[in-house]
Amino acid sequence: MSAGNMLYGGDEIGALVFDPGHHSLRVGYAQEDTPKAEIPSVVGVAPSASDTNMDMETKSDNNITQNNADTRKYYVDTTYVNVPRTQMEIQTYMKDGMIDNWDLFEKVIDYTYAKVIQSEPEYHPVLFSEASWNVRNNREKLTELMFEKYNVPAFYLVKNAVLAAFSSGRATALVVDSGATHTSAVPVHEGYVLSQAVVKSPLGGDYLSMQCRQHLEKQGIDLSPAYKIASKDVVKERDTARFTLRKLPENLTQSWQNYMLKSLLQDFQMNILQVLENPYDERVAAQIPSVHYEFPNGYHQEFGSERFKLAESLFDHAMLGAGQLASTSVGMCDADVRLSLFGSVVVTGGNTLLQGFPERLNRDLQLRAPSNTRLKMISANGSVERRFGAWIGGSILASIGTFQQMWISSQEYEESGKGQVERKCP
Repeated sequence: MSAGNMLYGGDEIGALVFDPGHHSLRVGYAQEDTPKAEIPSVVGVAPSASDTNMDMETKSDNNITQNNADTRKYYVDTTYVNVPRTQMEIQTYMKDGMIDNWDLFEKVIDYTYAKVIQSEPEYHPVLFSEASWNVRNNREKLTELMFEKYNVPAFYLVKNAVLAAFSSGRATALVVDSGATHTSAVPVHEGYVLSQAVVKSPLGGDYLSMQCRQHLEKQGIDLSPAYKIASKDVVKERDTARFTLRKLPENLTQSWQNYMLKSLLQDFQMNILQVLENPYDERVAAQIPSVHYEFPNGYHQEFGSERFKLAESLFDHAMLGAGQLASTSVGMCDADVRLSLFGSVVVTGGNTLLQGFPERLNRDLQLRAPSNTRLKMISANGSVERRFGAWIGGSILASIGTFQQMWISSQEYEESGKGQVERKCP
């Protein structure tokens, strides 16, 4: 039995699973059904002069790359980021599905161990998910960070599409993942990503938010987020809003205000937008009951056919919509694996929770697939399973007995360095 197995086998030590995305970082213990926490993938950065009694500064370990000249304060997680503060800028550490700002990312990891896990990192092996197009330099940097700064006993890196397929009980699948910043189609064969056939487009939740904002502002609807509202009156006229504005700190940054507005728009789109099973037709959409929505300022309205028209952009052929994306990806694979990919299409990502998304994807793929193809869509009914597909796959994988010898142990890292990740984590 290897040292790795003796250390990490069985249930002795709880492995941690980290799944970073543009919207949030999901983190929790392997073997659990859901992440322990979902932390926004943004950090509030403010001059220390903006200190208030509500502040929560993330402390960095002074022994490690601590810049003493940096007097800024960093705010992590919803409780702290959502508080209006003078001159607090909102910054993200993600870019194109990959970690881009490592200093900010470390602040979030520090917070995770201190406040969420409440345990020392050296006690827990760590499994990280990564984008299917992650680059070698990033992979090695993350490996180095986890061993050098956090002293983890073992580490592993897995493509998030492989984990999403795994969470649905599949080793071979076409994973269609629609998240905040993009939608991607990733073919997975026997647990490996076929990287030459990965296709992605910029149609995601943020694009929808932008569409919603333009539509609502064109209608003259006041989009004041909840933080601006001190009180509101309930009035009978549906097109009236009477509210009192809250007194706010001065010099609120545009980036923070945009972040809070985006939260409002995300709530609107997840509650109101719906995808038609067939391409948008105004007559068909007009026959479907409208949906009621109340804005934070008390204004409320019924939304009818426009809620389908806005969602239609996700399937826009001109911009490589989801169905086109998926069929293009399969077409770029070897002919002998195409049937098995069509027979196992895994739908994951928060954006796919829009009502009707899987059904429309099924219809669009049906039209593009060869006539003798047996098409099967796998989309979890629960919102948790759909949103956290990659995390759940990681939770399952890290707790399987046969996986235990696959970890990169700290001993292997000491001997072979960060390049070990390229050899052990395909």
